[in-house]
Amino acid sequence: MRIQTCLCFLVTAILGLAISSGCSSAQLRPADIKLPPGFSIAVYAANVPGARSMTLGAKGTLFVGSRSQGKVYAIVDRNGDQQADRVITIASGLKSPNGVAFRDGALYVAEISRVLRYDNIEAQLNDPLKAVVVNASFPDKSHHGWKFIRFGPDGKLYVPVGAPCNVCDEKDPRFASIMRMAPDGSKLEIFARGIRNTVGFDWHPRTGELWFTDNGRDWLGDNQPPDELNRAPRAGLHFGFPYRHGRDIPDPEYGRNRRKEEFIPPEMELGPHVASLGMRFYTGSMFPESYRDQIFIAEHGSWNRTVPNGYRISLVRLRDKRAVSYETFAQGWLQDGSAWGRPVDLQVMPDGSLLVSDDKAGAIYRISYRL
Repeated sequence: MRIQTCLCFLVTAILGLAISSGCSSAQLRPADIKLPPGFSIAVYAANVPGARSMTLGAKGTLFVGSRSQGKVYAIVDRNGDQQADRVITIASGLKSPNGVAFRDGALYVAEISRVLRYDNIEAQLNDPLKAVVVNASFPDKSHHGWKFIRFGPDGKLYVPVGAPCNVCDEKDPRFASIMRMAPDGSKLEIFARGIRNTVGFDWHPRTGELWFTDNGRDWLGDNQPPDELNRAPRAGLHFGFPYRHGRDIPDPEYGRNRRKEEFIPPEMELGPHVASLGMRFYTGSMFPESYRDQIFIAEHGSWNRTVPNGYRISLVRLRDKRAVSYETFAQGWLQDGSAWGRPVDLQVMPDGSLLVSDDKAGAIYRISYRL
């Protein structure tokens, strides 16, 4: 750590920014994280309260949204030593600005009911231009209303709208869907339905197909239903919610008289209540060949299971571009039934390392590999 004393808090107060190392009040414990041989984890940036979704700017700035904090951060590594120099708050007072995406020099930020755009952001981190409202027509329900957003290979911005409940059959077709729109906010349409709440998706680097996580409903017991990893090879598909869960669990209230053949089953059933959030195909070159084009998933962790599970990074392996296995890659945020951190999102960096955000500890970690 570069700065180990409370002097960094004084600098923070004077300059209005947070030094990334040594200032965190959270007890970061990366030494507790267990990884496969050859992998290591270190703190990339501390003092990122509520760190959630991440995206990378064209000049290497890491942008991070939050949920309860109402803030968006820019994290800068000026000297390239793989440890952040500054954490700058570039927006505050927003309503659950969980989702961030970058395109053509602009940062897009998703609140509950609208998407904002900050133009030429990397040139003005200390004094961003006033946000442009791209689209303000999304529902304003807070339950599952926080959003993960990302631009697809078709150039459109994909914006999910979670179900405003644990389980319900809402008449508004926007709920429990993934929507998409043009970068200027026009041509908003529903891409996929029957998705309770996705907070992470990515496109297969070879097929261009959309894959996404989905959080299973609560109160059907400790061991069902599973969370899901889904694949949407085209628009217009329905993934089952609220009628069916996992591959073949009919909902006790809404699943009567609905056949499983009506819906697309998950590519992989994940652990029950693990709260699978961010996911990324690994497209870097640092990790061994066996990890290339495989899926990493941040499991935020259960909140109501008798024995907690999740709180880890899992790995779904693919063969012939289909999911074939599900395993733990990194664990240790949960110790003796108590969590000191909760992974949220993942970001593959240009050097091939993998960043992990943690909204409980307020930190970003960097996972690297070296023989």
